[in-house]
Amino acid sequence: MKKIFLFAFVAIALFSCKQEEASLLATSSTIAIDSDDSKDSIILKAAHVVPTENQLQALKNEFIAFIHFGPNTFTRKEWGNGFEDPKIFNLQNLDTDQWCKAMKAAGMKMVIITVKHHDGFVLWQSRYTKHGIMSTPYQDGKGDILKELSKSCQKHGLKLGVYLSPADLYQIENAEGLYGNLSEYSDRVIPRPIEGRPFKNKKTFTFNVDDYNEYFLNQLFELLTEYGPIHEVWFDGAHPKRKGGQKYNYLAWKELISELAPKAVIFGKQDIRWCGNEAGATRDTEWNVVPYETNPHEMNRFADIMEEDIGSREKLYDAKYLHYQQAETNTSIREGWFYRDEDSQKVRSADDVFDIYERSVGGNSTFLLNIPPNRDGKFSPEDVRVLEEVGQRITETYQSNLFQSAKGPKNVLDGNTASYELLTPTSNEIIINTKTPITVNRLVLQEAIQIYGERIEKHLVQARVDGEWVTLAQATNVGYKRILRFPEVTSDQFRIQILESRANPAVSNISAHYYNTKPPQLEISRSKEGLLMIAPKQHDFGWKPHGENAVENLNSKTEIRYTTDGSVPTKNSKLYSEPVPVASAEVKAVAFDNEEMGSVAAKNFGLLKNQWKIVQADSEAEDHGANLAIDEDPDTYWQSNSGSRQKHHLEIDLGSEKTLSGFAYTPQTAHADGMIEVGSISISSNGTDWKKVEDFEFGNLINDPVTRRHNFQSPITAKFIRIESKTIAGDHTAAAIAELDFFE
Repeated sequence: MKKIFLFAFVAIALFSCKQEEASLLATSSTIAIDSDDSKDSIILKAAHVVPTENQLQALKNEFIAFIHFGPNTFTRKEWGNGFEDPKIFNLQNLDTDQWCKAMKAAGMKMVIITVKHHDGFVLWQSRYTKHGIMSTPYQDGKGDILKELSKSCQKHGLKLGVYLSPADLYQIENAEGLYGNLSEYSDRVIPRPIEGRPFKNKKTFTFNVDDYNEYFLNQLFELLTEYGPIHEVWFDGAHPKRKGGQKYNYLAWKELISELAPKAVIFGKQDIRWCGNEAGATRDTEWNVVPYETNPHEMNRFADIMEEDIGSREKLYDAKYLHYQQAETNTSIREGWFYRDEDSQKVRSADDVFDIYERSVGGNSTFLLNIPPNRDGKFSPEDVRVLEEVGQRITETYQSNLFQSAKGPKNVLDGNTASYELLTPTSNEIIINTKTPITVNRLVLQEAIQIYGERIEKHLVQARVDGEWVTLAQATNVGYKRILRFPEVTSDQFRIQILESRANPAVSNISAHYYNTKPPQLEISRSKEGLLMIAPKQHDFGWKPHGENAVENLNSKTEIRYTTDGSVPTKNSKLYSEPVPVASAEVKAVAFDNEEMGSVAAKNFGLLKNQWKIVQADSEAEDHGANLAIDEDPDTYWQSNSGSRQKHHLEIDLGSEKTLSGFAYTPQTAHADGMIEVGSISISSNGTDWKKVEDFEFGNLINDPVTRRHNFQSPITAKFIRIESKTIAGDHTAAAIAELDFFE
């Protein structure tokens, strides 16, 4: 009888156009699956899983900041070891106002600071340890970084969150440490009174815990009662080292947080999950309704969810519980979580950060970007510049809604996410008309997730162009927000079609926007086989690559024009679409975005190297063989062994006799050792008898390590070429060559 009822229930819910579904099935952040639920009833239940009010507000934050600051900032390490002397945190200055101004300029709404990382060092005046700011020179041990940040956040209108690492190497390594000390469980009163430092908040808790959990709860009590409202508590799952079978009593932690910070979400537990990487990579489909085997509200431990497919229908069918748990896409603006230096630690480009913003916020998740303060207690200038530029792009693109005066369903055009349009299987599209044609390349869709949950599974957007519907973009789910990016189009009529959904979807907001693209800088290269390649120049950032091409993502309508005769390209020059053969030539290329022309890139290619061979090198360092000097890849290089002399040589067989006008030397840029400042060129017809042609000299290579060209006093003819170093820049003793080119 129950199955018959369920079938009827599903049929009514799926096909009724008159009765709202909320009256048929109650919504909740967690819904249990019954043993006799059908696949249809499971999907219907999934359509009624909604975020809690705290989760909804966290989603509305959209773009938030991470602050990693501590002893690692001064030791230049990513993870400390717990043995650090607190005095190594030699902070002289601190400007949390500067942090907050930069974060506000970026459009961020909250900041989460690592008040205790895995090393156990604390950034606030805790009553329960001396391993922290109280034992440093900063303000004679009386400083409190969290207090200063809290004041700045209140001053500049930012929410505040805290990262408190459950792992604690100081408590593991210290002889009197509490972590894993095998203490017995007993009833403990939280907070434990400390003479001379009473709490203004007189609330107490009693938990049956061991020493380390008591320590952890005492510190949570301090953080949640003495620094203003806390909106997120961040629990990292990383463990550098374990001891004594230590277990965490998360259910006790949760109870305390719920009582003391009622508006806080908890990361790493039932409220918010890790996206699965630290690179800024995003899933094409990020469902926040996810399956669980046990009730998430009763779980003490949450495993990381790293699969690509998390919440598809197939994943939900085997669930025992369906639970709303949104993702945070976390990564760092610098190469690493902690500040190291200005020179070797690269900073993400504004293109990269803005692209991650659109993919994460526009992909049903929250963007958490780490900005590590430097040893002067500030954000470094380059970090601030990127934040300000990203904020400017966000404002310029999304502050203005081009559907402001459009005609269509009022509830999706009023800018109020609390109102919505409930669609049906027979009315599954929304048409929007503008008074005059508008030019757009971004469309934002949002569902009424707080009332109806996540339902859209597949949708597309079209524009009417020359009397025909043209598809602009197609994607899967929507959820809190979906940002669709496409080449710009001009039209006065747009159509959004819902192709697949879990019950009747409720669309709360549709807005149109224009991102002002700019022609990117170009990079010209050639393969060893002679194929010319031209592409937008990629920013050099080597930390945890996410695999996305930010420049191409943002500039979807760029076209590339090029010449091979040294002339400046125009809109009428050759269009580059794929690699093409090119021999010796001076190639120039430029990107166009509509009529706007970018900067000209140029590259002078010498002889093809596919017939070249290395005859001899006086020596080769490990992993830096001589062939790497002629492989057409400037990122690889030959390096000789170091020694007491600066003379090293490389001999090349060009394959046949060539008449040459000069050569180009590209130094390696991985380090300062090996840059050939002074050298000579010799030639041979048989590879045995050598004749010196002339000397060459390249100055200031260490400060300006770019390709240098030397033209011969008169043309030379040779089959074999020998380059020999005489002086290595900086008095180093190894020679290095990233690339050699010879010109006819």
